[in-house]
Amino acid sequence: MDKILRIDMSAEGGPKAKTTPVGEYAGLGGRALTSAIVSKEVPPLSHPIGANNKLVIAPGLLSGTTAAMSGRLSVGCKSPLTGGIKEANAGGQPSQMLARLGYAAVVLEGKGKDNTLYKVLINKDGVKITPDNSLKMLGNYDLVEKLKAEYGQKVSILSIGPAGEMKMASASIACTDMEMRPTRHAGRGGVGAVMGSKGVKAIIIDDSGTKMRSPKDPEAFKDATKRWVEGLRKHPVTGQGLPAYGTNVLTNVINEAGAYPTKNFMWGRFDTCSKISGETQAAVENERGGEGSATHGCHRGCIIRCSGTFYDKDGHYLTKQPEYETVWAHGGNCGIDDLDSIAMLDRLDDDFGLDTIEMGATVAVAMEAGLAKFGDAQGAINLVKEVGKGTPLGRVLGNGAAVTGKVFGVERVPVVKGQAMPAYDPRGIQGIGVTYATSTMGADHTAGYAVATNILGVGGKVDPLKPEGQIDLSRNLQIATAAIDSTGMCLFVAFAAMDQPDTFQALIDMINAFHGLKLTANDVTELGKSILKNEREFNVKAGLGAEHDRVPEFFKREPLPPHNITFLVKDGDLDKVFNW
Repeated sequence: MDKILRIDMSAEGGPKAKTTPVGEYAGLGGRALTSAIVSKEVPPLSHPIGANNKLVIAPGLLSGTTAAMSGRLSVGCKSPLTGGIKEANAGGQPSQMLARLGYAAVVLEGKGKDNTLYKVLINKDGVKITPDNSLKMLGNYDLVEKLKAEYGQKVSILSIGPAGEMKMASASIACTDMEMRPTRHAGRGGVGAVMGSKGVKAIIIDDSGTKMRSPKDPEAFKDATKRWVEGLRKHPVTGQGLPAYGTNVLTNVINEAGAYPTKNFMWGRFDTCSKISGETQAAVENERGGEGSATHGCHRGCIIRCSGTFYDKDGHYLTKQPEYETVWAHGGNCGIDDLDSIAMLDRLDDDFGLDTIEMGATVAVAMEAGLAKFGDAQGAINLVKEVGKGTPLGRVLGNGAAVTGKVFGVERVPVVKGQAMPAYDPRGIQGIGVTYATSTMGADHTAGYAVATNILGVGGKVDPLKPEGQIDLSRNLQIATAAIDSTGMCLFVAFAAMDQPDTFQALIDMINAFHGLKLTANDVTELGKSILKNEREFNVKAGLGAEHDRVPEFFKREPLPPHNITFLVKDGDLDKVFNW
């Protein structure tokens, strides 16, 4: 991956593509590269959907190789939702294909001069940019079917739905999976709105005629890859729990811990959560059958296979297996305990191109405002359909929980830097509250997954209900996560890497053997720190200082049942997270 593809959407005479050497960004991949380009090239005070923002799409350092779990894609920009820097991460096929075509990144620049929509084809022969207004306002599913008919079954596609075209701040970018379904999303922060602002509806990637990327030291790479796979398969989370029950295995676990946000973060337990748990979901999927039902990978080379396929009661494909955060967001958070309704909401989100976490949090805020009743699944479906239609109410909801709370006068709005919190209450899991508050991305569980140590006992144990130890825990996890996000590796590999030193070493050995490097664990730590430094400096210049590294006031005031505690980490301690 020695080149960057830049597409200027505002060029005279129409969009123009050029390929440049990777240059000063050499050695970077994934999040390290997206954040480096955004922090260097995007004016921090620029408007997120203006011409000066850039959308950066980057495979990881190991994407396009035979390394297991290496198919994650990073998408970066200035976020329309937070106003700060953003990296959204997705699975699916595009990362592997882009890497095999030799691109370290694709950068969308400028802004179209009219409302023309474009599709971009990238293959071994170069780049073709074509206006195609027949694609306007198509949902991701219909769009992909139309593009498959034109480009065949062996491409991968990044696309936006109507939400992205309408430049809604909760809009996602869909990535097709192995079955060419638009089910894997770079969801958080409104990256789809930035793609929409550029006038790009879809990017089609065709890696026909390319080969797997070749390591500098094939034998060492093969040996490290073997040890890596063995480590992932022997860990109970990555080798057993996730393959059997998917990410939704966490529902009963987090509910039992008293940290499952219920009815817009009112309570920490959902009485009927067993109806939507991972165990129940897997049983339903297995009973209904169908290809890839309860266990499925989101991209080739995935061996954890924590995804699945959800078929309706009549055996028809509906959506991919809704993930834990989605089941919570549209489920317990809205008082809904029906898996079929949750799956329909997931399908609508994917089709319209919406972040399921943001939309679930938004619907719950809307329910608190009286737009529907908690537990009303059809009411929730109707609200999401309003977003897809772009009605005035839909445009409010499509711009996220913070905007919806302001419009309807709701105080309990669970956001940090404008981005909705995922499926863990920071009062019941204090470490994840530190990550929510201080992450450069806004409230984001993946930025420093303290749940692993607070609840699951991975990487040690820190009491989830006490403030002690949470600052160090979140800091170390945020550093490690930034580095992992740069490799193209799925974040779930961290469970095995944190518990098994030999598995972590295998990851380092893979990187070294592939790139001809001599990195140590300390070098990986320094990479993570450098990424966070870039991101924090951008945010400060964009107006997001330490005063924004806070959880909403109600978390400090309202005790959370059943433990009846508040968020206990002091503001002054939050300001120490990045003191390294």
